[in-house]
Amino acid sequence: MGQTSSSTIPQNAPAVCPVPHQPQAQPAQKVAKCPIDHTKPQAPKEPAKCPVEHGTINPDNQMPDLAQTRAPNQAAELPTERTESSIPRDDSGKWEYPSPQQFYNALVRKGWETPEEHVVTMVEIHNFLNEEAWEEVKKWERRSTGADDDIQLTRLKGRPGELSPKARMLLVAGWLFPSRFNSEAPFDRHDWVVRRPKTGEEVRYVIDYYSAPPEPDGSPVFSLDVRPALDNFGSVQTRIAAATEEVWSSFRKDQGPRSSSSSS
Repeated sequence: MGQTSSSTIPQNAPAVCPVPHQPQAQPAQKVAKCPIDHTKPQAPKEPAKCPVEHGTINPDNQMPDLAQTRAPNQAAELPTERTESSIPRDDSGKWEYPSPQQFYNALVRKGWETPEEHVVTMVEIHNFLNEEAWEEVKKWERRSTGADDDIQLTRLKGRPGELSPKARMLLVAGWLFPSRFNSEAPFDRHDWVVRRPKTGEEVRYVIDYYSAPPEPDGSPVFSLDVRPALDNFGSVQTRIAAATEEVWSSFRKDQGPRSSSSSS
């Protein structure tokens, strides 16, 4: 290794034909190429995006900021005025309900087909149900703290399609005892977080929205199941006390009035 060496042909070496008869390696043939140069760099493709503009999500209600502009293919004009609720948002203001135009835009965003002429009525029903839900929250607060005059709804979240534990339990009861319990799931669910300014405590409420049989004239009827979530010991105590009172009241009602007589 590392040194050069020389060799001589031996005298008795056989004669060798100077022409090599072993097949020689043929030069590799060039692969046919397209006459058009494809090596030109191409612009990178943009990532696919959702075709619906969701806007900025409001952390207080987990909803995007809905525009007041008309939706694509919208034929009828819808009001853009918003109604102030009776529900305090903080020390200085109250919650505002979406306008019919914003409500319609929310339906379009979710992919729901809704006749435009029914949107105003739907908004009125929506606002009415929220006012009723707030009244139920105030009843629970009076039971828990003895007052309801300063509570505030700090944030909320719609959770349609997510069954609460109680709604799931009632569904099972409805399947087992259809004559006593409703076998239909709630059509909507909200979680509301209520703040008690005096103590700074926040309490989560669960609201299940049910459809009820309509009135004889065809007017829709709804049922609300509002209660504090079982997130802390105080809410558990309140729920147990309310359930006990309800059972006791039902028992006394079943017993009915009794008359007593005496003989001398």
